[in-house]
Amino acid sequence: WYAGAASWAASVGVVTGTDEGFEGEANVTREAVATMLYRYAKAQGCDVAARADLSAFADAASVSDWALEAMRWAVGTGLVNGMDGFLAPQAPATRAQLAAIIERFVENVAN
Repeated sequence: WYAGAASWAASVGVVTGTDEGFEGEANVTREAVATMLYRYAKAQGCDVAARADLSAFADAASVSDWALEAMRWAVGTGLVNGMDGFLAPQAPATRAQLAAIIERFVENVAN
């Protein structure tokens, strides 16, 4: 049911898959959400210059190298907030978190 959307996202570089290929049934992590939205914003010509210093988060060092720029952008634009001082970059994003992040994206980035 999501094949068309996944194919489009791959064709424009929003998603690139993992070392295991495209894992459409896997949970999406908070850092993966940030990365996909960052790539989408870039592809749409949105301003992606914002950056935040992640050192205030106790787990900043656990952000994957491939997601670091996107997480700095997502925190800098207010899309991603910490949870009790943690970014939890590899934690699965809940539906509530996704809804909040997408709402902030529409309000802060897409306008």
